[in-house]
Amino acid sequence: MNVASPPASRHGWSQEEWQIRCDLAALYRLCAHHRWTDWIYTHISARVPGPEHHFLLNRYGVMHHEMRASDLVKIDVNGNPVEEPEGWDGRSALVNAAGFVIHSAVHMAREDAHFVIHTHTRDGMAVAAQKHGLLPISQHALKFYGHLAYHDYEGIALDEDERVRLTKDLGSHNAMILRNHGLLVCGPTAGEAYHELYYLERACSAQVAALAGGGELVFPPEEVRRHTAEQFHTPSASSGKEFAWGAALRLIENDKPDYRS
Repeated sequence: MNVASPPASRHGWSQEEWQIRCDLAALYRLCAHHRWTDWIYTHISARVPGPEHHFLLNRYGVMHHEMRASDLVKIDVNGNPVEEPEGWDGRSALVNAAGFVIHSAVHMAREDAHFVIHTHTRDGMAVAAQKHGLLPISQHALKFYGHLAYHDYEGIALDEDERVRLTKDLGSHNAMILRNHGLLVCGPTAGEAYHELYYLERACSAQVAALAGGGELVFPPEEVRRHTAEQFHTPSASSGKEFAWGAALRLIENDKPDYRS
């Protein structure tokens, strides 16, 4: 088993923060594994325990497939670095401004959103550009029936005023389509956020393929749609998310350098 020696104490991080850093780095590696990345321009974040509302975001320029726990930058709700990372010149951008606006909005508004993932995948962007949004035509899509938010495009997310509108649209949902942009999911754990994104990405891929086929689509009856969505949101269904997370971690177990470094 490829286990790195945790440098938490060397950096003054608690063991709790170190575990969050490892989980967040793993999310980056898994997004790379599934090809859900967009070069250096998409983000995954995690809340750091404590009253300061600090959160972790990827260091600008580090690719998803090479992300390590120690690469993550701790910032405050104003986008300022809380700690100076090793090797930083004090002038270059530490984090992407648009990533800060979107992720800080969700972390500030939702205490339960410990992990937030935002993607620009081909199929996610394709569905985000379709007026009808996510169609209830697959089992994966029905997971989100009545549980999916939408936010209209306002340009590159550099305006901090957009945070109010984005979180109002998100409400209590854990998944949202950013129209003409991409996807956003959140969850109380890395495993639950990963599970949300996996299903939403697969649902978008199925929809793009079905529409490309050109044939008439089959839509389940309304009662079946609601019933299926309820099945996905039972306590027993939730327990499977952590099993899936453990299995997912084995996909990146032997990556070099170790994400837990």
